[in-house]
Amino acid sequence: MFNTTKLKTLSAIATVVLGCGMAVAQNGNWLMSGGDVERSGWNKDEHILSKTNVGKLKLLWKTKTDVYPQGLHTLMDPLVVQNVPTAEGPKEIVYILGVGDTLYAFDAKSGKPFFEHHFKYTPPKPEVRMGPDGQPRQMPAQPTDTRHYNFLNPGGSTDVPVIGEPDAKGVRPIYVIDGGGNLHTLSNVTGEDIQEPIKGGSTSKFALQLYKGSIIWAGRGGIFSAVVTPGADYGKVTTSKGFGGGGGLWGRRGPVITSDGTVWTTTGDGIYNPSNPNNLVLGNSVVGFHLKDGNWQVKDWFTPTNWDWLRRRDLDPNNTPTAFTFKGKEYMAASGKECRLYLLDPQNPGGTTDHHEPFIKTPYICNEAVDFASAGSWGAVSSWEDKAGTRWVLVPFWGPKHSQFKFPIENTPVTKEGGVGAFKLVEEGGKPVYKPVWVSRDMFRGEPPIIANGVVYTWGSGDDTQQVWPDIGLNFDSSNRAALSNHVTVYALDAETGKELWSSKDTITSFNHFTGVTVANGKVYMSSYDGNVYCFGL
Repeated sequence: MFNTTKLKTLSAIATVVLGCGMAVAQNGNWLMSGGDVERSGWNKDEHILSKTNVGKLKLLWKTKTDVYPQGLHTLMDPLVVQNVPTAEGPKEIVYILGVGDTLYAFDAKSGKPFFEHHFKYTPPKPEVRMGPDGQPRQMPAQPTDTRHYNFLNPGGSTDVPVIGEPDAKGVRPIYVIDGGGNLHTLSNVTGEDIQEPIKGGSTSKFALQLYKGSIIWAGRGGIFSAVVTPGADYGKVTTSKGFGGGGGLWGRRGPVITSDGTVWTTTGDGIYNPSNPNNLVLGNSVVGFHLKDGNWQVKDWFTPTNWDWLRRRDLDPNNTPTAFTFKGKEYMAASGKECRLYLLDPQNPGGTTDHHEPFIKTPYICNEAVDFASAGSWGAVSSWEDKAGTRWVLVPFWGPKHSQFKFPIENTPVTKEGGVGAFKLVEEGGKPVYKPVWVSRDMFRGEPPIIANGVVYTWGSGDDTQQVWPDIGLNFDSSNRAALSNHVTVYALDAETGKELWSSKDTITSFNHFTGVTVANGKVYMSSYDGNVYCFGL
């Protein structure tokens, strides 16, 4: 039996709409984190908001959900679908996953709830790790109040779902992994399971990918995938082999997929030891996996030469890279807490046999203080191409810009708490080169940008990122940070100069953590720690 759902819609809706067979527009939808498998953050189909009118944005609606924080998490990136078939006709619907294992859907025009689906599952067993004596030791019990959970391990659903193509009746599948590691296929019309849930073998802390009929995600132990195309192979789960870890798999927008089907992820702080090809330990690296002999196996990787220096300072490359084509060749842009910008060749990311030579490595852009918690580049790198065919790469960062790194345009107020840096990729001497162009105004923790119609949308999360205090030392009780946090401010910037065109100012009264801004069809969506969803428009 499929899991059931508590719907806020009438069951009759499904009966009415499934016989309509209405056409569904393909443009104007935002179906996955970053908008595409390359995780570019570029919405090519936004034609309503522009540089000339974005300054007129205003709050259209604000809707409160019943999500309760787990750690610092509440609501993930909003996804948007136009022309969803309903009993009242086609509607634009916004879908947001809550950490408490609930998928929320709202009418994009009014903010009214469309449906709500709560996942039920048997909680996973408490984690057991090996102690220094080689004996298993059980991790401490979680606090009763989930607001005190460790912000690194909040439990629940923290992945960003991905939405598939519509069937003949206009119904799209929404793929989401619950906190028990079960992969669901839900109807975007009713919120009900439309296929038997798949036991995925691992949860996903970050966004999911949909590629050639399979859902792909990064989990404990490597890359996982599950076939979601109906048929004999439906539910087949493929796991990783020969990957020995070396740090958790990071990247807020989830894995990146290059044109040859290689799946790329970043690894957190850990040991680097590639001596055993059957157990590659690749901490502090950008790692590519491919399908080989029935498993996901490491294909290639890049590891900075100073990986151990980074490991000892917790400066891992935790960003989701982005892939793009420049002058007919595919590249990836990557960054991390050390705060350099890399250009990698997916066919040879490490350059030499020791895997330590990127195609390009910039000087330090930020993190002059070598701060592991409140500085560096976090989240995801974004990329877009302007009308002249120029390739741009955008890097969000926390803390001030490095004093020795100069941008031709430095907007004010100068960055103290965070911002976004913009680069052009140009050709010099037959080779690509990063050229810094602008750095944004100051914002409280610069977050991964979305680019749409010549405008960059980003935000200061307001998240107090401190992890060490003089009185209590290193502490992972999320309530400490929540109590000290500020509030979200969304910004719209000129994509060519970084000039501020609009901001939400004090409209959003709470902060957020590890979520995303979404721009689609003339509206800007953002959520906050207190469970509110905001929609701005003209």
